[in-house]
Amino acid sequence: MAQLTRLSSSLKMGIVGMANVGKSSTFNMLSKQSVPAENFPFCTIDPNQAVVKVPDPRFDYLCQIFKPKSQVFSTLSIIDIAGLVKGASEGYGLGNEFLAHIQAVDGLYQVVRAFEKEKIVHTEGTMDPIRDLQIISEELMAKDYQFVSKRVDEYSKKIKKYEANKNVSVEARDMVEQYKVLQKCDELLKKKQWVRYQKWTDLEQIQLRKIQLLTAKPSIYLINLSKEDHDAYVAKKQNKYAKPIEQWVSKNSPDSKIVYYSVENQDQQQLLDQMIIAGYDLLNLIRFFTVGSDEVRSWTIKKNIKAPQAAAAIHSDFEKGFVNAEVMSFDKFKKLGDNALDNYEKKFSKEGKDYIVKDGDIIHFKTKSFK
Repeated sequence: MAQLTRLSSSLKMGIVGMANVGKSSTFNMLSKQSVPAENFPFCTIDPNQAVVKVPDPRFDYLCQIFKPKSQVFSTLSIIDIAGLVKGASEGYGLGNEFLAHIQAVDGLYQVVRAFEKEKIVHTEGTMDPIRDLQIISEELMAKDYQFVSKRVDEYSKKIKKYEANKNVSVEARDMVEQYKVLQKCDELLKKKQWVRYQKWTDLEQIQLRKIQLLTAKPSIYLINLSKEDHDAYVAKKQNKYAKPIEQWVSKNSPDSKIVYYSVENQDQQQLLDQMIIAGYDLLNLIRFFTVGSDEVRSWTIKKNIKAPQAAAAIHSDFEKGFVNAEVMSFDKFKKLGDNALDNYEKKFSKEGKDYIVKDGDIIHFKTKSFK
């Protein structure tokens, strides 16, 4: 699957869904941050953002061994985005504002309500999770199509001027490349196909990262059940909505994870940790560790980057002055047992500039200084 998120370690997950499906309550559970969660459509007008700890038993173990003065864990930014309604791409509800907020994030937690409750109103009048999934998908595609078709028209006119003036500048060439990608997106969106699930060359992916289309963003589906239904699902793995939801996701978003939970059940820390970790993984992120008695820190980087680029997460000068990386996997460190502090420094392997950093690596970077 093409990776179309930004090439950055500071990525954001957005919580989206129809109005009154439990988005803000889910946000509260994930972040422990108090935001409005009343039973009223559009109670969230401005997106609320929280930075949450990414649970990692490896980090906890390292802190236990080193007993550092400072502990710095990896985090994930989560934004609560106000509810969508049918017609949002045309400006209904607070549609355009909401869709702009979605464009600013890198991945989506799609909250889907799958329980009946008369006291909690639904903007469509009835509760239907498959209809809600379809509405959100169609609204995102519609907004992308508006953006892409407008950009195709603009670029077509500019490129004709470039050709007339024989302009071969870097800007002109880049526009031509992006125009080709936009044309391909235009055809896909006309057919109501998500951009994410198509084949893209490496060069096309570079252009798509610049555009940040809504249908290029990966998703996790959070299925909000009643407490009683969730308890039953945990016990028997059965729910009347589960099969149709899973069939819809398999057909329309085949690489996406589904998590069943209930905002009414506050005793589900393991499940909340699973949601946070799933969001972190969805964004193609991994962690490496730096350790010592002063500080144990977990650093967030994108998957498949080399040691000098990983060093830049600590400081940009570390990439420029990179000499080598002393590396040990967490698993290797743990096997040293309770006496790890006595001899772990002798167990590092020296790696050069072509080393691909792996999730869980413990690293000491050697660099030369610049004046």
